[in-house]
Amino acid sequence: MSRPTARVLTLLELLQSGGIRTVTELADRLGVDERTVRRYANHLLDLDVPVESVRGRHGGYRLAPGYRMPPLMLSDDEALAVLLGLLAGRRAGLSTATSTASETAAAKIRRVLPERLRLTLDAVLGSLAFTTPPGETVPPDSAVLLPIADAVNHHRPISMRYTAAGGRRSERTLHPYGLVAHSGRWYVTGADLASGQDRTFRLDRITGVRTLPGSFEPPAGLDPAERVLTGLATAPYRHEVTLRIQGTAEHIHTRLPAGVAIVEELTCPDGADPQTERWFRVELRVDRLDWLPAVLASLDRPFVIERPDELRGLVEALAERLTNSARRTPPHP
Repeated sequence: MSRPTARVLTLLELLQSGGIRTVTELADRLGVDERTVRRYANHLLDLDVPVESVRGRHGGYRLAPGYRMPPLMLSDDEALAVLLGLLAGRRAGLSTATSTASETAAAKIRRVLPERLRLTLDAVLGSLAFTTPPGETVPPDSAVLLPIADAVNHHRPISMRYTAAGGRRSERTLHPYGLVAHSGRWYVTGADLASGQDRTFRLDRITGVRTLPGSFEPPAGLDPAERVLTGLATAPYRHEVTLRIQGTAEHIHTRLPAGVAIVEELTCPDGADPQTERWFRVELRVDRLDWLPAVLASLDRPFVIERPDELRGLVEALAERLTNSARRTPPHP
């Protein structure tokens, strides 16, 4: 590669780091005079790279938004970060309905990498293992995701068609508060004007999104992620379980995450040590109870079952099986 061409690419890399770069700074970094910097900027413009000239005392050059993405100059660390991000995004369900988009993006990056760097990154990706298998992901349609995101950002109401779990279809008008990705699914939470209540909707069940005139003011101190987790934890199920567990909220959530259980600290009794005798009320709704005894045992903390009584029998049965197993002795050879 000739030196002028290499310097033009170096100029592009400098501009891609963001902000306004003065002509003097660029000339110093490239080892050329200021007139040559202007010539190199014109070369980028000829290649349809949106270089913008900024006048004034602190003026210089910067990259402006263009109709297409200019060539990217990535360092080794940046290339690894992008590829790992694409891989993690696919596994976490953070991809759009165009399921191949992350794969084609990764392929394009790998194709233009120097062989040395490509082989190194392939070694990293090939040796990388995850502690949990990829779960079921339901990617949202970009025609749904993008207008909702814009409405969230600008506090605009939206109209949408929604299909509930049972197949019932409805037209909704929503004041969207935020988008939340959780366990491979995307949700929007907001005020449903028809019911007058805060609701959470799955994006893969939404079609026909339209932005409506007007605006709204979201509630103060809003936490969309907490609203979605609370909504999931309080969804109707077959069994309603209430427990009291001694320990910390962080430890309880290691076995009963926020999307499954609501954990609320109880008032510490008079004379009790708040550091060692903290109790929490834990509420959850589940379709089956058979998995809960093992979870409670794994917490290794004192607990009290408030409801349902059926859970007491399951815990006692597990305790009896464990006791019987502990008393067994190995057969003599």
